[in-house]
Amino acid sequence: MNIMTVEHLTKTYGEKVLFQDASFGMDEHDKIGVIGVNGTGKSTFLRIIAGLDQADEGKVAINRDVRVAYLAQNPEFDPELTVLRAVFQGEDAQLQVVSEYMEAMELLEMLPGDQGLAERVTRLTQEMDRTSAWNLENEAKTVLSKLGITDFSQKIGSMSGGQRKRVALASALIIPSELLIMDEPTNHLDNDTVGWLESFLQKRRGALLLITHDRYFLDRVCNVMLELDHGRLFRYEANYSRFLELKSEREEREAASEQKRQNLLRTELAWIRRGAKARSTKQRARIERFEKLQSQVTEYKSDSVDISVASTRLGRKILEISDLSKSFGERQLIYGLNYTAVPGDRVGIIGLNGSGKSTLLNMIAGRIQPDAGEIELGTTVKLGYYTQEHQEMDGKMRVLDYIKEEAELVTTADGSRISASQMLERFLFTGAMQWTPIEKLSGGERRRLYLLRVLMSAPNVLLLDEPTNDLDIQTLTVLEAYLDEFPGAVFTVSHDRYFLDRTVDKIMAFEGDGKVAVHVGDYSDYQERVQRGDLGGGHDAEPERGGSGKGGNQGSGSGGNVSRNGSGSLNGAAAQDEAAGTDGRAARTERLKFSYNEQREYEAIDGKIEATEARLTEISVEMEQAASDAARLQELMQEQQTAEAELEHLIERWTYLNELAEKIESQRNQ
Repeated sequence: MNIMTVEHLTKTYGEKVLFQDASFGMDEHDKIGVIGVNGTGKSTFLRIIAGLDQADEGKVAINRDVRVAYLAQNPEFDPELTVLRAVFQGEDAQLQVVSEYMEAMELLEMLPGDQGLAERVTRLTQEMDRTSAWNLENEAKTVLSKLGITDFSQKIGSMSGGQRKRVALASALIIPSELLIMDEPTNHLDNDTVGWLESFLQKRRGALLLITHDRYFLDRVCNVMLELDHGRLFRYEANYSRFLELKSEREEREAASEQKRQNLLRTELAWIRRGAKARSTKQRARIERFEKLQSQVTEYKSDSVDISVASTRLGRKILEISDLSKSFGERQLIYGLNYTAVPGDRVGIIGLNGSGKSTLLNMIAGRIQPDAGEIELGTTVKLGYYTQEHQEMDGKMRVLDYIKEEAELVTTADGSRISASQMLERFLFTGAMQWTPIEKLSGGERRRLYLLRVLMSAPNVLLLDEPTNDLDIQTLTVLEAYLDEFPGAVFTVSHDRYFLDRTVDKIMAFEGDGKVAVHVGDYSDYQERVQRGDLGGGHDAEPERGGSGKGGNQGSGSGGNVSRNGSGSLNGAAAQDEAAGTDGRAARTERLKFSYNEQREYEAIDGKIEATEARLTEISVEMEQAASDAARLQELMQEQQTAEAELEHLIERWTYLNELAEKIESQRNQ
């Protein structure tokens, strides 16, 4: 059933066209992700659809039976409201009953002898029974708890911005609605909470329209992508992975079309230059065709952020953390932390909100002093600190002046030198935008500008605090590629699981009560070990001296060279070494061999892998054929996820079984 139709929406700010002639329809099963470069008007687009902003042209027609819930990127509340009262703000009748009941109960607690209030509470209690509103209150408390808010009587005015966003998110999730619109719902959520929200929205009935930079989230929750690109709106019946393929195909077609136009233009130009006379109808028509080609504004333009900034040389000594401890009041954030960074380190820092992740970065940067222990930086270290808040930006300053404060000229990765203005162009700040006051930029554009300034200082150690908040996916992709080639060390606090998987090879986990443990591998590796209960690989954040920076610097507490199979148990060779002792006598008497089940699995696993890969290929073809069938597409997406998980498991087992087979063969040859 169609629940909403958007027709020919156009919105401009001054001379800047955000989107033009944007049209699409939405049915009750659609879960749509809106993506595009920062500054393209994604948030404005959602606000217009939610009825909170006006378009210059076009209209939004929402079915009159459809209730709409909206989560703003920066929600506003009455600071005097309690958490529960704030959650139940809204026009829905059920919400109003709950809100009135809570207000009456708060007043009755202050004036227990007021007979009028007592009668009002009795009446509202009956109304709560009639409308089954008690269930709504219980659901609100459950959702708030899942989002890390447990003090339901806390005043909104005493909460941080991130906490207020979670209260607003809870409100959006529990408000009865057929269409839920969300602007950056994953910002300010820790990794586990993002996973919970992902699962909640997968099961939720009703339509969903959201903006997020979390690519795993888009891939697993959404079945339609809307892309805002140079004022145009493109719709893809696909999740994020499939969208990338379809977008690539579209851009190839547009590039080919533009190339054809340019070739034709050159041919016509050569004819004109040969001195064509406009005497005949045919000649006049050809001249007119040339003028038309020349005046055409091509729609194809592939904007891309270009991060090619040089870094400063880094010596062998980078960062040494010794017996570091830090607490705030009664809360112990860090206790006895030891860590030695090595060249090429890529460390992802995770933990619950408020656990001390940003505090650690601030101590490394020298902005906060530890209670005990010390942090020693190498003499060649030049820190680049990308903070979460970027308070140092003066909104009145022009974009170009802000960058010139850091450097008038920039040395790029290839050794060339370009001006600050040229560097801004590479970061998608056009000539006109460079003279714009920072306060007039969108939140994402300010983050991109701030990132440029940090990188222009040519750092060799990067501290990144929530770099994925408010940066568009395209900029994140380029940043990831930059970090691939960055020769220095990187410490990243992030809740973005995709970004962590893409950029880190160690996880520093804040586990509570001051405990901080380091685990080798990316975020998905860490999560698998958490789910298996196999966290023996963690250690006291002290890597071996001389280890490699890309996954090779195992800590002294991680078991040295003891390797583990897919289930977390010691594999054959390591188990043999442990059992043998130092003289190796047990190794000579207890030889390695396959069990009966392992032998059968080893013989069949290649065929299973081939069959699973073939099925994935079939699913991809079926998804393309079912592009207009949302229900079938959702089934195929779920089947694809199951098959991909099965393939990953089979490859893990194939690796283990082949390693064991090689060791058995080697033992036979001894």
